[in-house]
Amino acid sequence: MKIAIYGAGAIGGNLGALLSRSGVDASLIARGAHLEAMRANGLKLITATEEFVTHPNVTDDPASLGPQDYVVISLKSHQAPGIMDDIQPLLGPNTTVVNAMNGIPWWYFHKLPGPWEGHRVKSVDPDNRQWDGIGPDRAIGCITYVASEVIEPGVVKSGGQFRYFIGEPDGSMSERGQTFRDIVDASGITAELRPKLRDDIWVKLMGNVAYNPSSALTLGTVGDMVNHPGMEVVLRNLMTEVISVAHALGCEPNVSIDERIETTRTGTGSHKTSMLQDLERNRQMEVRPIIGAVSELGKLAGVETPTIDTVLALVSLRADKSGLLP
Repeated sequence: MKIAIYGAGAIGGNLGALLSRSGVDASLIARGAHLEAMRANGLKLITATEEFVTHPNVTDDPASLGPQDYVVISLKSHQAPGIMDDIQPLLGPNTTVVNAMNGIPWWYFHKLPGPWEGHRVKSVDPDNRQWDGIGPDRAIGCITYVASEVIEPGVVKSGGQFRYFIGEPDGSMSERGQTFRDIVDASGITAELRPKLRDDIWVKLMGNVAYNPSSALTLGTVGDMVNHPGMEVVLRNLMTEVISVAHALGCEPNVSIDERIETTRTGTGSHKTSMLQDLERNRQMEVRPIIGAVSELGKLAGVETPTIDTVLALVSLRADKSGLLP
């Protein structure tokens, strides 16, 4: 079983280290100082209970790896369209591509019965490069719950529970989904194959849409925000609008706003969101694939999203003025 992870940052690095330690033939595609550090010293993973170094195959040349059984894309969502030419040597006739990125996935409307089946989400895949370059029949979804960051080149620090939700666009409990679930679960990540992954996507979006852009605007951790009375109101309004869009598209997130807020308050309060990390490190921010995509789908479904649209305008300008808007 050959698995390539395209993007060895916070999430991809965590997965790559765990897979490598468990004996999986995992290759990590990275670049820059992070790549050079892994080549020289291996990949170190620091968790709440241990730290260890692994030595997976690392490269900046996907063509050197050849076709894979699974390709996990764990880039920032706005980066993914730009790798479609580079990814082609990894794609054999039976390769499965696992979308492990924030926001609405580019395949969201694939095999979704109803009036929008096959609709393309422009905020995520503006030129259909992922739809055409990967092909929706290759795709499975993966929602990651791992509080992680690259603290220095070659070193990933991860906290909290490691959980993955994995699912097919058509909701089937497929052999390829089960195989990937088993491999991930054996590495030390609690992984589930889910029949209604779109419901789970909206649960993740409740947090992503509320916490990510708000943290970039306030510079607060998720704990700072949920423990600020006025800010908590804003977060709840954002989550309410996310749920409204989900319902209009036929989905039912199975976590209440109270549960989502309290889980944050008690579990990952000190965590800096990925968008805040990007702002602090002068890296481009996932504005459109996360909050922009929900605004887009709200308009598609005829749902008003005034709080989302306001925060989208604010964080877009914040990113643009910082030179960080893709």
